[in-house]
Amino acid sequence: MKRAGICPSISLLLPLLGLALLSGCVANSTTHATSTIDFLYPDTKEPMVTPGIPVLTLPLHVGIAFVPGEGGGNYGRGIKEIDIDMGPRKSRDSTFLLPEKKKLALMQQVADHFKQYAFVKDIQVIPSEDLAPGGSFANLDRIRTLYGVDVIALLSYDQAQFTDDGVLSITYWTIVGAYVIPGAKNDTHTMLDATVFDIESRKLLFRAPGTSHIKGRATPANMGEQVRADSDEGFDVAVKSMITNLDEQLALFREKVKERPAEFKVVR
Repeated sequence: MKRAGICPSISLLLPLLGLALLSGCVANSTTHATSTIDFLYPDTKEPMVTPGIPVLTLPLHVGIAFVPGEGGGNYGRGIKEIDIDMGPRKSRDSTFLLPEKKKLALMQQVADHFKQYAFVKDIQVIPSEDLAPGGSFANLDRIRTLYGVDVIALLSYDQAQFTDDGVLSITYWTIVGAYVIPGAKNDTHTMLDATVFDIESRKLLFRAPGTSHIKGRATPANMGEQVRADSDEGFDVAVKSMITNLDEQLALFREKVKERPAEFKVVR
């Protein structure tokens, strides 16, 4: 009985076909991030600040601000592009710009939500120009004096966008049949993190993250536009998630204040 086999010509073509498919599969991963730790503790050789006992005077005067990145108030850091068939390709300084208008809109959503609480007197949305990279608690002391706030919510973000060229295609149906255009798989992962500090005591009161995962498609012609739109949507979804988590953490913090009067003082 004769064993079935692969035609020699086909067996020679299979490795070439696999190589062609692999060479066309190029993935780029881009990340943008800011860090509250880098802002508060820019000098890693200096010892961490020992927090005191916070005295919370109700109703609270609260500030909210985005921590700056290494490149200034609007910039993040750490872009990396990866080619999945060649390994890490290159890394460069970030030129990602989260527009100030977008930052203010995100912060305003948080401020509008928490104005409902009776123990919050007012919430000041603080522009990026008032915070310096590595400004530390000295910068927050100036913010406290300038805006009259006692508590501040510092927002940081980490967004990763993954683009896989040539893996997907988009089909447009026309009167003469299907028209296929090579597409791209765009995955955008976003995290917004809020850390709430009592400025005078340097005490971290509580923190709450918000996350999102956006899946999109784009053609090469509108790749940049779609990736930017996915980035914006990622922040919009993440801020809603963060607000929900802030509500939960705030409720837990209020219980903690009641249970530990020696650690937190409340003045009405």
